[in-house]
Amino acid sequence: MTDETKPAVSRGMWWTGFVFSLLPALFMLFSASGKFLQPEGMEVNVEPLGWRMEQMTLLGVVETLCVIIYLIPPTTVLGAVLVTAYLGGATATHARIGQPFFFPVIVGIMVWIGLYLREPRLWSLAPIRK
Repeated sequence: MTDETKPAVSRGMWWTGFVFSLLPALFMLFSASGKFLQPEGMEVNVEPLGWRMEQMTLLGVVETLCVIIYLIPPTTVLGAVLVTAYLGGATATHARIGQPFFFPVIVGIMVWIGLYLREPRLWSLAPIRK
């Protein structure tokens, strides 16, 4: 698809997509910062999930890299796939021990809605009928 034939994204749709993309990115960066800073008492929440405190820094690095790749425009689709995979792991971790797991699912949905609204190349993959 050339630039002349590529559908245009309206300004409002782009900004809505930007907000839908930014909110999950900020949440995930906040989550990663906790893994780096490891505040006192964090181990009480980490151990029931089946993780060790020694693993948190590496998990924070993976989470941060996924978000960075998602935020770079040329790699945003790859980043969305990586973020979705990371959130799938979070969903499975919580579901495995019987904790509510709707939040990572909602964050993942927001990632794809934001990308869909900003990226016309995705419209042919998942068309929405009017």
